Amino acid sequence: MGNTQDNHFWDSLLTFVAGATAGFLIGILVAPASGKETRKKIKDQAGKTGDAAKESYEKIAKEAEKGIRLVKEKTGEGVDAIRDFIEKKKEEFSHKAEEKK
Repeated sequence: MGNTQDNHFWDSLLTFVAGATAGFLIGILVAPASGKETRKKIKDQAGKTGDAAKESYEKIAKEAEKGIRLVKEKTGEGVDAIRDFIEKKKEEFSHKAEEKK
C-alpha cells in the first residue's frame, strides 16, 4: 500500500470508530436508565470498541508484513537479475576483447 492509501485507511477507520462511539454514547445518554446501568453500558462499549480497533490493527499489521515480504522477494529477484545481466555483459566483453587480440 502507498502512503496515501495508508493515510486514507487510518482516517476512515478513525472516522468510523469515532462516529460509532459518538452514536452509541448519544443513544445511551438519552435512553432511560439508571446512572449505574449507563456507566456499565459505556464501559462495555468502550471495551468492545477497543477490541475491534485492536483486531483491525492486527489484521492490517499482518497484511503489511505480507507486503513487506513480497517487496523483499521482488527486490531480491531484481538484484539477482541485474547481477546476472552484468555477469553476462562482462563475459561478452571479455570474449570480444580476446577476439581482438
